[in-house]
Amino acid sequence: MAQAYMTETGSEGQGPEARKRHLRSPFSGWRDRGVWRRGLVLAALALVVALIMLVHSHIPNSVGNLGSLVDTFLPWIGLAVPVLLVLALVRRSVTALIALILPVAVWLNLFGGLVTDKSQGRGDLTVATHNVNAENSDPAATARTVVASGAQVVALEELTARAAPAYARALAGTYPYHSVQGTVGLWSKYPLSATKPVDIKLGWVRAMRSTVSTPKGEVAFYVAHLPSVRVKVDTGFEAGQRDRSAEALGTAIRAEPLRNVVLLGDLNGTMNDRALSPVTAQMRSTQGAAGDGFGFSWPASFPMARIDQIMVRGADPVSSWALPETGSDHLPIAASVRLAQD
Repeated sequence: MAQAYMTETGSEGQGPEARKRHLRSPFSGWRDRGVWRRGLVLAALALVVALIMLVHSHIPNSVGNLGSLVDTFLPWIGLAVPVLLVLALVRRSVTALIALILPVAVWLNLFGGLVTDKSQGRGDLTVATHNVNAENSDPAATARTVVASGAQVVALEELTARAAPAYARALAGTYPYHSVQGTVGLWSKYPLSATKPVDIKLGWVRAMRSTVSTPKGEVAFYVAHLPSVRVKVDTGFEAGQRDRSAEALGTAIRAEPLRNVVLLGDLNGTMNDRALSPVTAQMRSTQGAAGDGFGFSWPASFPMARIDQIMVRGADPVSSWALPETGSDHLPIAASVRLAQD
């Protein structure tokens, strides 16, 4: 009986040597040849992500303005990388991990410079712009946030006939000079002249131009609120009117004779959007040149894109940043610039 018992227990494999055989190294799954064959689909997806970022400017707008839609949210395509990384680790695929190097390199090449703070302090002139939202219920509090930026010149967009006087009263103590043209306005600590609407082919006024006489010389200011875009299932990214307005605005700025030019406003598009090239090709983004991070401004509750812009020609950006949330669905943004001297 004793011999039978020992034979039976020995066959169960419960001894120390058997337990060692059942323990596996966490890296054992990476030692077989399958690590190169597994995850080929994940590797292909990584290459597709890299390709989209590389050739985004060549994606056609002929079908639902798909190219502009990709341009607008281009930085967020990088979120595919950590997802693919986790899946590659789960699959224990060396091939997929190596393939991920390419989208990471492309993303860093496109946006790595925006991650860091490039600001250099304050320049000759600080400016701010804010789409205040037509439904804003507290213009006075919104005005206080903009004033707190320390800007000498402020632009507001989406002003209504009812709310414009409230903003004028709230800003009057800080900015003695101002002009409202249609739904946009400019407030300044320095005198304004040659103020006029700018025709952006809408049929009503949503853009203006004014000369601001600063202590460092005259600066041409443009304020614009380009038409909104819509994303619909049946028609895609609708931006035709915005694109036509961008072309008209670019034409006006191109004809500006003053050396220092500042554009403030809600352009309903990012600097990556090729449809805004009539404007962006001739001006510099303060955020891109001297900003702190991406500077996303919309929607205010969870900013995903910078569609509010401060751009300059002649002047050099020194710093650029987003301001705290107000009663609007946009964040205010501000920038400091160094003016070019004749």
